[in-house]
Amino acid sequence: MKKSSPPSGQEDISLSARLQRGDLMSAACPSRDILRHLTSRWGVLVLISLQSGTHRFSDLRRKIGGVSERMLAQTLQALERDGMVHRRAYEVVPPHVEYRLTPLGAEAAGKVRELADWVELSLPQVMEKWHAARAERRC
Repeated sequence: MKKSSPPSGQEDISLSARLQRGDLMSAACPSRDILRHLTSRWGVLVLISLQSGTHRFSDLRRKIGGVSERMLAQTLQALERDGMVHRRAYEVVPPHVEYRLTPLGAEAAGKVRELADWVELSLPQVMEKWHAARAERRC
């Protein structure tokens, strides 16, 4: 019996292949967690900051304006669990911990940097829209 072809423009993907690849549009897809970690405000800034090399926690905290110690720790833990960041703790007093991007993290950092660069370049246009919307509300 001949297998029927999928409708035009659709790929014939098995369930196991779809589960392995992930389905970002599905509410239950674990890739959403990774996306949330990578594209959170602090996730983007941590990834971009680590592109310049290895940093200690306190260096990252100084470099990323406005991040609390708790949020930075949570962000680094999530990125470490996802395999984006490598954490190295030295057994010294006081504690000394360094963070660096893994190869996977370096790839992700390049992608989010492109998005961040686009945001910076597009900021004047976006701000014009904000001002126009504010002016319309006043009328």
